[in-house]
Amino acid sequence: MLFHSSIRRELARSFGANLLVLFTIVLTMLLIRTLGMASKGSVNPQEILLVLTYTVMAQMPIVLTIALFVAIVSTLSRMYADSEMFIWFSAGRGLAGFLPPILRFAWPVLAVIVLLVTFAWPWANEQTELLRIRYEQRGDLERVSPGQFMESSGGRRVFFIDRDTEGGKQGRNVFIADTGPDGRETITSAQAGRIEWKGQDQYLMLDRGQRLELPPAAQADGTIRVSEFESYGIRIGSTGPAGGQAAKLKSQPTLELLLLSTSAALGELSWRIGMAITAFNFVLIAVAVSVSNPRAGRSGNLIFLLFSFVLYYNLVNLGTGWIAAGKFNWLGYMVIIHGGVLAATLAWLAKRHYNWRLWPQRRTAVEVPA
Repeated sequence: MLFHSSIRRELARSFGANLLVLFTIVLTMLLIRTLGMASKGSVNPQEILLVLTYTVMAQMPIVLTIALFVAIVSTLSRMYADSEMFIWFSAGRGLAGFLPPILRFAWPVLAVIVLLVTFAWPWANEQTELLRIRYEQRGDLERVSPGQFMESSGGRRVFFIDRDTEGGKQGRNVFIADTGPDGRETITSAQAGRIEWKGQDQYLMLDRGQRLELPPAAQADGTIRVSEFESYGIRIGSTGPAGGQAAKLKSQPTLELLLLSTSAALGELSWRIGMAITAFNFVLIAVAVSVSNPRAGRSGNLIFLLFSFVLYYNLVNLGTGWIAAGKFNWLGYMVIIHGGVLAATLAWLAKRHYNWRLWPQRRTAVEVPA
């Protein structure tokens, strides 16, 4: 049918262009944030591309929702500006008649959003969290680059290694400056060092070195102790590998959240279900509200619609926090927010479709001269 095919064709062009622009913007913003995390030592600089891929995958439901919303708004606004809407209206098509072709175009995108928030969102968050934890729990000796002074994870020690082996587990000409909780400073140097695991504890084993202990500044005697050793072990970690770390709520599968009854789990579950409902509601909102005056510009209408998107999305995020804090029942909040938005949108769409007026039109009497 000409009516359906023309609308879907223009929606496809607009959606592709909007998706490309939004994806580029989001990719640039997330790349800057990932580089900042790498510079602060939160993620491995060699895994920036991998972290960026998982982060973008987690944000794709929001990107697809905005792209679909803007595509419908821009398409209908263009039809109003070019008077195509009035041609369809005169042919017996009301505003509600645009819902079947728009929903027929939008349902694959809505299905992808549901799959992303259900499966891709927790999986991508889990992979990102595992990369971050694995990098943060690496050994102190692994943090050091040969020829550079580097602080340990707790900031109490300073390491220096002249050179290390290919695997990073052994080093030559090791220097360690340690400050104890009581203010006592210890300087240790050794010809070689290696990392060993003893249970859940990580040790740096030093061979053929010297240890210098400086007293705290408040100590009056100022005694300095010097000792030499053939083998000496320093405990530098007490946490095992990152594989046994518990995942956060954002990285838990949706089926596991359904089995949990905690407020935090229900809050995360309400966000995932709410994002899918939000995408569907925005399709209806775009059809109901995107009515523009052909004599006026389209920027004001688009700004209003984007403001409504920001308001609705922030209410969903606020509801997640309120449900997690136990302030609201998750089912009741979703019915109030999403059900209320759906009811208001359908009422507004019916008003536009049947040309209802909120108040009767005032009639003015005109005197005809005799």
